[in-house]
Amino acid sequence: MTALRDRQNNFDLLRLVFASSVFFWHAYVLSRVPALAPLSDVFSADIAVKGFFVISGYLVMMSYENSRSLRDYAEKRVRRIYPAYVAVVLACAIGGAVFTSLPLVEYVSAGLWRYLVANLVFLNFLAPTLPGVFEGHPHPEVNGALWTLKIEVMFYVFVPLLAWMCVRLGRWRVIIAMYVLSVLYSVVMGEIHARTGVEFWLQLQRQLPGQLRYFLVGIALYFLSDRLRGRWGTLVAAALAMFVVIEAAAHPTIVQLLEPLALGIAVIFAAIAIPHLGNFARYGDFSYGVYIIHVPVVQALVGRGWFAENPWGAFWTSIALVAALSALSWHAVERPFLRRRSHYRLAESRAGGET
Repeated sequence: MTALRDRQNNFDLLRLVFASSVFFWHAYVLSRVPALAPLSDVFSADIAVKGFFVISGYLVMMSYENSRSLRDYAEKRVRRIYPAYVAVVLACAIGGAVFTSLPLVEYVSAGLWRYLVANLVFLNFLAPTLPGVFEGHPHPEVNGALWTLKIEVMFYVFVPLLAWMCVRLGRWRVIIAMYVLSVLYSVVMGEIHARTGVEFWLQLQRQLPGQLRYFLVGIALYFLSDRLRGRWGTLVAAALAMFVVIEAAAHPTIVQLLEPLALGIAVIFAAIAIPHLGNFARYGDFSYGVYIIHVPVVQALVGRGWFAENPWGAFWTSIALVAALSALSWHAVERPFLRRRSHYRLAESRAGGET
């Protein structure tokens, strides 16, 4: 299989687009300022997150296959995701002391440690808020975007098991069976939620078993990538047909079955089949920083009343702050932990040699 690292692609650009889409959507959802309502019409956090999962399926399976050992694979995953994650969790805990309505001693004793322990092990749903912080906000969670990181980490852990099952039972047999099970899980959870109205079932639907189908489409397209050269036109036509069926049928089961396939084809087509749109990796990967930093920044500006006083001014201010903090995260935290042979360091080296 052709090594993707030696080919030009648009994965870095797509991840930045998806992270920014989640950011812009949250700017309205977290502030609830009517003037920013158009942001929720133009940008979709739901589609962006699903796009992330498709890309992760493709790239993480490639990372696993290119790893020398299970330890090597695990080390690469930890190096990429955990340092910046820890930095953001700690920064939020420290920054919370500025925004809390409680005295400092009470802030520390009222749940700070629970927040730190739960969030540092990706269980942010157990302690999504800090004592006295953002209490009057439409959504008081300090960093609600982190829920996907739990799913991402669970997928990292699942990949070696999936690869082993593919070897023992047959690659396509396993992938298709897992896909069907993921669709059934999502349909059942959605049906129970529709009948009961209990939010718990919707939350269960969003967990790894329900999201696994997006990762699996990315994995399948990775395994098929060499065969798809010259055949993308047929595949894109099939994806467009699936989108038409989804819109026409508007049935939950049809949506759950076809949406991951159609979206996955669209995302991977944009990543590897359309012309290269620029070596964004030469500047670094700011998408991860944008994703894990933007919610606390927006929440802080909401807390200070900026969005209420000047919605669009606050929006552009949040973009500037998130961009600066994401660049800082990349250069001060993320990049130093990467290996010399990482995709981004190689991209920097190639850019340095350009005239």
